[in-house]
Amino acid sequence: MNPLSMQADIISQQEMEAIVNGTYDTSVLKQKGYMLDEQKEKMLYRKAYLAFLDTHDSSEVQIFFVPWYACNFACSYCYQSGYDNKGTVTPEIIDAFFSYITTHITKPKYITLFGGEPLLDSPHARKIISYFIEKANQHSLHLAIVTNGYTLSSYIDILKKATIREIQVTLDGTEDVHNARRFTKTKTPTFDAIVTGIDTALKHNIPINLRVVVDAQNINDLPNLAQFAIDKGWTNNPLFKTQIGRNYELHYCQADNAKLYDRASLYEKIYELIIQHPHILQFHKPAFSISKFLFEQGAMPNPLFDACPGCKTEWAFDYTGKIYPCTAMVGKKGEEVGTYYPTVSLNTTVIEEWEKRDVTSIPQCQQCSLSLLCGGGCAAVAKNKHGNILQSDCRPVDTLLSMGLSLYFEKEIGNYHAKSCNNQKSM
Repeated sequence: MNPLSMQADIISQQEMEAIVNGTYDTSVLKQKGYMLDEQKEKMLYRKAYLAFLDTHDSSEVQIFFVPWYACNFACSYCYQSGYDNKGTVTPEIIDAFFSYITTHITKPKYITLFGGEPLLDSPHARKIISYFIEKANQHSLHLAIVTNGYTLSSYIDILKKATIREIQVTLDGTEDVHNARRFTKTKTPTFDAIVTGIDTALKHNIPINLRVVVDAQNINDLPNLAQFAIDKGWTNNPLFKTQIGRNYELHYCQADNAKLYDRASLYEKIYELIIQHPHILQFHKPAFSISKFLFEQGAMPNPLFDACPGCKTEWAFDYTGKIYPCTAMVGKKGEEVGTYYPTVSLNTTVIEEWEKRDVTSIPQCQQCSLSLLCGGGCAAVAKNKHGNILQSDCRPVDTLLSMGLSLYFEKEIGNYHAKSCNNQKSM
């Protein structure tokens, strides 16, 4: 596999041994871009990087807005538990936010309401969200919402007035497993209310992105949750999609780190579960780096020079008037990069550091053969670990590829069947 020449081939063990021993026909390797002279490689790299910059410059921007950090849940793994959740947004601050983004962010954009919990059950919250939607409509901006889903069904009439791109809702398993992790501050179970909210949203043609946050305490319930979603008919609805989020150490969370997976061990566990329970793929098809892309598209993706959207295709704003690089940093004291209210101010030095972060500016990425499949990882995680965003958050790309190629191409789990294309034939 070569992400720069965008070639991938499945080869036999014998062919691999011949390549290693130097007895393979090198003309084939040269023709397909696996063997390049240094000058040609530099030219390809520069051309691909310039194309990446052009795409980045025209990419849509996701703008997160936090109207408050207050939440009606007391989840066992909340990474915002140490945040100051006092205060709330006002119409004046909302007006300042829309004024800023329409003036300073001129690229195509959409807004994601975030929290805390943006859909709180109070007259004030409903009035504020209604006003926010009114302003978004005035500026012809689409909305997405990240919510725990507990009040979703009661908000439908308000949300129907917006152009909703998607609503992200979290279920951490079937009823008993979910309720043991995600409960209200008064210890009220939340599973049934969230399921009702998902059903209601889909009934009103509002797209749902169901997120499952997994760790060692709930991962074994994934087959049951998948079956639940299948039985509900969600997985057959084109407005329904899923994602699996890894519960990991970030900011103020995780008193018990023993329950956490690193990225490789998590996907090893998911791989094992899918082998035992193939129906999981009807619920969620893990990417396993670019394995899923290779299988479904029959071609390599473009080289990934940057996996971090912060200060490039993502910004985050909160009700205090502060601006942050991304959703992983929003609300964390000391990570703000500017203000939009009551006055506009930007820390251009810090912003420029975020803007320049890609594999060309991270020392660890310079000689890494996997850098154009990894993109340097998450800057927030890198800073959390190393104190500097210009460090790598390395992804176990080779491990993920091994599992993904095995799952999708070799084992042909579920309804998957191997297919060939020009870029994926045995040499």
